[in-house]
Amino acid sequence: MAAPSMALRRVLGLGAVLGRRSCCSKRPLPPDLVEALRAVVGGSNVSTATAVREQHGHDESMHVCAPPDAVVWPQTVGQVQELAELCHRHRLPMVPFGTGTGLEGGVNAVQGGVCFDLSRMDSISELSLEDFSVMVEPGVTRKALNSHLRGTGLWFPVDPGADASLCGMAATGASGTNAVRYGTMRPNVLNLRVVLPDGRLLHTAGPGRQPRWAPGAPGRDGMGPCPPGYPTHPPRRRKRAAGYDLTSLFVGSEGTLGFLTQATLRLHPLPEAAAAAVAAFPSVRAAVACTVQVLQAAVPVARIEFLDEVMASACGRFSGVELPAAPTLLLELHGSRHGLAEQQGQTEEIVQLNGGGGSGLAWAEGPEERERLWAMRHRAWYAALALRPGCQGYSTDVCVPISRLPDVVVETKRDLQDSGLTGPMVGHVGDGNFHCLLIFNAQDPAEAERVHAFTQRLGRRALAAGGTCTGEHGVGLGKRALLREELGQEGLDTLRSIKAALDPHNLMNPGKVL
Repeated sequence: MAAPSMALRRVLGLGAVLGRRSCCSKRPLPPDLVEALRAVVGGSNVSTATAVREQHGHDESMHVCAPPDAVVWPQTVGQVQELAELCHRHRLPMVPFGTGTGLEGGVNAVQGGVCFDLSRMDSISELSLEDFSVMVEPGVTRKALNSHLRGTGLWFPVDPGADASLCGMAATGASGTNAVRYGTMRPNVLNLRVVLPDGRLLHTAGPGRQPRWAPGAPGRDGMGPCPPGYPTHPPRRRKRAAGYDLTSLFVGSEGTLGFLTQATLRLHPLPEAAAAAVAAFPSVRAAVACTVQVLQAAVPVARIEFLDEVMASACGRFSGVELPAAPTLLLELHGSRHGLAEQQGQTEEIVQLNGGGGSGLAWAEGPEERERLWAMRHRAWYAALALRPGCQGYSTDVCVPISRLPDVVVETKRDLQDSGLTGPMVGHVGDGNFHCLLIFNAQDPAEAERVHAFTQRLGRRALAAGGTCTGEHGVGLGKRALLREELGQEGLDTLRSIKAALDPHNLMNPGKVL
């Protein structure tokens, strides 16, 4: 793989870090260390093969592959603890790996070390229909969980598009199309079981998730056996004000503080009815203004997604769906059958007030129609890449207050056009979060430099509007400089102090975030 140009390095935020390692790195671990890893998990669960290491040295982003020195597949939390303690003792960097679907280089082993592929830890346990919660290990993906929940009347709605690991989604603070109604990962994670860098085990909301009584066994304090029908796990508490919020500390930590080996998640009731529609608008400002008005009118919209005219045209061609080449909103409403009709009427009125929807909205209420619509939206990344075959893509990820969204989107659209870049826009505008999918020739230094300059202007535009440089993808390798500007020196120093307290030797996913 050719080394990236300096302009491309700046786009990726790599600085000099990646220069120490490349996709061709062959630095071996000492044989006795490899044997020690095998002693913990078995020989078939350790690999130093080049192809395996390179497979684990990158995600879906354009950050240059940086492979680990070895890959291990633990299957129990005890094995993760033993492996972490071993790596800690020998001062080996450790990189968690789930499904590799991230977009910020979060799994790239920029300092080598050992990659922990957690995909074989895939149990789903402690499903509580009454308490709307479930426990999952890191090998459980979003689709696997919802398949497991089929028939229960519950679902897990956080949907980033990719079939990502749920613990990986927690690690990056993921969200997606349903976040406007159901929230991001942060409010939907109730507890985390974390293996710290030295192998210690932490339950971020306390370890009270074990059976209160084993069936037929003496209970606590000599209370006797479990009464018939008594749940063998304690109820999930819905509120908590006990101490620091450690769960939120680890959600979004991007693997820099420890291994997320189990997550207790909040589940939601399936809506009785749902309806989706597509609305085209005369301008970008009209589409985004409509979004703001729908939210201000308290319409309980579940999804409201924006495509600019370039993205709408690309998505329609790529997925074989008829879409006008115009600024477009994709909307979905969830509710009762009676309430849904009222919501549809409110939405149509607001859409038409903003010049959208033509003579009226055609609502898709069947699951197959709605699935086809959202599958098209989830393929937007590949639709954008198809605009310039052979080129690379880079996704921005800013988020701004809803009140500032129309101005920021319009300014960004103008900036894209003035820069001469191919950058279709798409976003979860109900949250103020949008992306420019920049498709460019990485071998053209002038174009790469324009991309870098644009991403910096966009990040600073979002910060000036009171927003953030990343709404859902995380910081990873590419947004560290913008994070410094967002938090200020005091905030950054505090993050470093927390990192140093939990990982004093900087072994957990080094080179990321800070």
